[in-house]
Amino acid sequence: MLRRLFCTLFFLAPLCVFSQERMLPRAIGLKIGVLSPGSINAITDVPGVKVGQETIIKGDSVRTGVTAIIPQPGNLFQMKLPAAIFSGNGFGKLAGSTQVQELGNLETPIVLTNTLGVAAAMEALIDYTLSHPGNESVQSVNAVVGETNDSYLNDIRGRHVSKADVLNAIKKAKEGPVEQGSVGAGTGTVCFGFKGGIGSSSRKLSQSLGGYTVGVLVQTNFGGVLQIDGVPVGEELGKFSFSDKLLNNVDGSCMMVVATDAPLDARNLERLAKRAFMGMAKTGGIASNGSGDYVIAFSTAESIRIPHQPQAPVSTSGFLHNDYTSQLFMAAIEATEEAIINSLFAATNTSGKSSRYVEALPLDKVVPILKKYKRL
Repeated sequence: MLRRLFCTLFFLAPLCVFSQERMLPRAIGLKIGVLSPGSINAITDVPGVKVGQETIIKGDSVRTGVTAIIPQPGNLFQMKLPAAIFSGNGFGKLAGSTQVQELGNLETPIVLTNTLGVAAAMEALIDYTLSHPGNESVQSVNAVVGETNDSYLNDIRGRHVSKADVLNAIKKAKEGPVEQGSVGAGTGTVCFGFKGGIGSSSRKLSQSLGGYTVGVLVQTNFGGVLQIDGVPVGEELGKFSFSDKLLNNVDGSCMMVVATDAPLDARNLERLAKRAFMGMAKTGGIASNGSGDYVIAFSTAESIRIPHQPQAPVSTSGFLHNDYTSQLFMAAIEATEEAIINSLFAATNTSGKSSRYVEALPLDKVVPILKKYKRL
């Protein structure tokens, strides 16, 4: 898969540095994990899940955006989904998290943006839900919005994410391939000292293991010592957190969204979310003091959806037994690890606020390292 970024000029200020051709890991023969990906290798492999993005690039200082995940078609407020949240390190602003934790359900799309864009995103999700046919009597909406701080490259204080931007991202949401790298909520992010961004991956279990799909989407903006499929790439490149004074600040965040069509209740979705965090650890992330690292997990299984107005006092939903969750846990670990690596492979060199410049992961140097360790 190829992705090209073309440079433009704005009053002689570069919006990017030069044209770049990027390839995802599987395009060069790198297969992370042992389970097979879905046909798209993205969160949209889970039936019904859609992703929409709005990339905001203005002048030489605005590098931000919005990524919206629509879990299922139809009125999500009236037919909620089982959901859970795991906080790996809670230095962040995950709006709506306490109600999800308390009730175990999700009633709006999930929006990712920058730290100071959370309020605008909440306003948009509220408008979106209230205007949905069938919600004319709704008096309360639990908008779920995650964020990372993109202020190194982006004029975050300018609060350039508007309600209209968020609604545009929701409107653009579609099934199929997910654009990755320096797009949407990942436009201005930095990961392991390189350009971060949006990444996605999936795993499709064989019928003997249940036939379920686990899909992951990440917004990467954190630090540590980069590892790719177990290879110490950050160490080999001599670029990693605490290796020198320029890289001492490892604070950032990683938002991880995990979708599955397996019929998991909120308790087992929280267990699934914890495994996604293990996938982040496998890439070398350290969940530093100032990093907001969260996982949001939900199930789209039709048999376990939660009506806003139940017709009976007792639910008859059939959830997957604990003994059949281990393969899903492994799928979440692998898909999260690959999604994070995909975000790095797809990202492009970016200049931004205060003439700062962040280099994309140098694939010309990384490929020989992977060959050295016999991964290719």
